[in-house]
Amino acid sequence: MRDSAREINRRTLFKAAGGVTAAAVGVTALGPAADAAPATFTHPGALHNWGDLNRAKIRVAAGDDPWLSGYNKLVANSHAQSGWTPNPQATIIRGGTGQNYGILYNDIHAAYQNALRWWITGSTAHGDTARNILNAWSATLTSIGGNADRFLAAGLYGYQFANVAELMRGYSGFDLARFKTMMLNVFYPMNNSFLINHNDACITNYWANWDLCTMNSILAIAILCDDGPKYDQAVNYFKNGAGNGSIKHAVPFVYDDQGLAQWQESGRDQGHTVMGIGQMGAFCEMAWNQGEDLYGYDNNRFMKAAQYVAKYNLGQDVPFTKYTWGTGQSCAYQEHTVISSASRGQLRPVWDILHFHYTRRKGLSVPYISQMAAQVRPEGGGGDYGSTSGGFDQTGFGTVTYAK
Repeated sequence: MRDSAREINRRTLFKAAGGVTAAAVGVTALGPAADAAPATFTHPGALHNWGDLNRAKIRVAAGDDPWLSGYNKLVANSHAQSGWTPNPQATIIRGGTGQNYGILYNDIHAAYQNALRWWITGSTAHGDTARNILNAWSATLTSIGGNADRFLAAGLYGYQFANVAELMRGYSGFDLARFKTMMLNVFYPMNNSFLINHNDACITNYWANWDLCTMNSILAIAILCDDGPKYDQAVNYFKNGAGNGSIKHAVPFVYDDQGLAQWQESGRDQGHTVMGIGQMGAFCEMAWNQGEDLYGYDNNRFMKAAQYVAKYNLGQDVPFTKYTWGTGQSCAYQEHTVISSASRGQLRPVWDILHFHYTRRKGLSVPYISQMAAQVRPEGGGGDYGSTSGGFDQTGFGTVTYAK
């Protein structure tokens, strides 16, 4: 149950009217109904709200840190340059023969970074570049293919693409209607299919990241398209879903005496674990900007997991409970008996969004999150963390966009 007084204040802050929207989702597959979507969606209201964007604009212009150093990190990225030429494809393939998905994620991150530069400085050269990339893809892309990894592409690039469009809605010459059609016809059907069917595999077969990027895509598309049922589908799944992206499956064990909670992929490796923290952080931020506090859901369950992951990646010890699951179509038994040290200490731009939420918005002490954030700050984005897909799993630039 949400704090009603806080909810009223947040609705007032974001000028979003409370209300009830019917959820036309398969509640049998996705779990029982949860809180309804806002009757009126806030825009911009996915990963970024107007207040945070305006603060970045004012603080960068004044030369204040950490905003300025975060913005300088953005300016130095090759993807953030005006005049980036898009290379739209009719079909994107991730996994198997003919992979070309790198073309898509490079163009999306160029659009995102140029959109940020337009918001922060008002540069129409960068705004035009972001718009042109979005228009080129919405006029061209018709399908996403490949092996099971196609669902990762639909999730990761779906939520990122929708977020760029949310930043650019209302921009002169941007064909928002056509872009929405692409998101609803190309990305959403794959997102929906995965959450319901999980590629016909055992419900526990796919790691938390798979569900989370899919949930992010559905939530971002819902916000972009003012679609209450899709919003409810994503949030209901976070709270009650059967797969590993739902909060109690992504965070299966809580150590309340230590203020920590174990992440589902902790026994796998730390790269994917940190990625998962970034994915859930993005989900919580998008919901927050529509008046829903999932950051604090179930007694700060996610915060405790982020503290756990940060503490271990800072080189400190954390508890670990044996984790078991079923794989494939037969749900063959698997187990993790120890936490994995693989890629321990890897730096990804996922921490400032959490640090500033918990310490500034909520006034809470999250020392491990804060220490990890300090190691990465100022955060970069796609292109700053290698050329392979892992460096593009999150939009990044949390220092300039989330500092408070």
